[in-house]
Amino acid sequence: MQIDVELFTVKKRFPLTISYGTTTQTTNVWVKISEDGIEGWGEASPFSAGGNPQTTEIIQESLQKIAPTLEKFHPSQRQEIEQILIKANLPSSTQAAIDIALHDWLGKRVGLPLWQMWGLNKNAIAPTSVTIGINTPEAAKQRVRKWLEYADIKVLKVKLGSPEGIEADKKMFLAVIEEASVQEVFVDANGGWSLADAIKMGNWLGGMGIKYIEQPLAKGRETELLELKQQQPLPIFVDESCFHSIDIPKLRNYVDGVNIKLMKSGGLTEAMRMIHTARACGLQVMFGCYSDSVLTNTAAAQLSPLADYLDLDSHLNLINDPFCGAILHEGCLCPNDLPGLGVEYRAVSA
Repeated sequence: MQIDVELFTVKKRFPLTISYGTTTQTTNVWVKISEDGIEGWGEASPFSAGGNPQTTEIIQESLQKIAPTLEKFHPSQRQEIEQILIKANLPSSTQAAIDIALHDWLGKRVGLPLWQMWGLNKNAIAPTSVTIGINTPEAAKQRVRKWLEYADIKVLKVKLGSPEGIEADKKMFLAVIEEASVQEVFVDANGGWSLADAIKMGNWLGGMGIKYIEQPLAKGRETELLELKQQQPLPIFVDESCFHSIDIPKLRNYVDGVNIKLMKSGGLTEAMRMIHTARACGLQVMFGCYSDSVLTNTAAAQLSPLADYLDLDSHLNLINDPFCGAILHEGCLCPNDLPGLGVEYRAVSA
């Protein structure tokens, strides 16, 4: 099979600030795998969660190194290819791009969308949240208004963990709630709270109808989650603390759910394992994203009937996404009926 790599830069309509930084644009990697006259597409986007940044340069270099090894395989040999990728210790984003492209190729080969190949029910897809980053109360209210003007939004995710402390978090959160008219609100601290602050915030948020708090404590402090769980009422989900299926059994007594992202997991193959592992451990499942285009979020949407919660909104905040695929309909990101991912290219201005 032939592997081609192309870089593209996506720019955010609104900068996104979370507890450990602000993002305005990223340069992502488009991977194309060709065989038998069929081309499968995948994407790798850079991210820094977990303490080991996966930059565009690292991703591109790893793809260039592994491509000659993979050329002798056929895209249908996914099990063998996966073992090659694991042994090469490639960045998870690189693995994700290749794995997504292989799935896209297979779907196109058999003429079916992935959700249908897996026998999933598109009517079971939950609404996706859209994100309100850390900001001043007034700026956060303006961001809510912009989202509600943009589309039929049902769910908000509010980023807390402000460097200015939990009083700033409270002021911003109250401003968002005052402005919002949505069905549900999630909270994500991105590890920005101490245990004491997380307990305070969990109890403060507990009476406001919040569905869960995500990653209240930093990665590496997972054992403190049990104390947090016992001293506040909200369900706890983890993101930065959970990359792969092997991480989930160790977390089962500390949390209520896990956030699965294709860039963390290494693609759809491992994401499916994570879903089944989480269910076997009695945990809930959500899907999230980084600065992914609609290509990656459409790939995740193919699996989304299996998730309890969705946060697949990154492409909605891009002004120059080069792809079109899953469509936001009544608050839900729905894949189409085209084969494979169902993603198409569209020319956009920079």
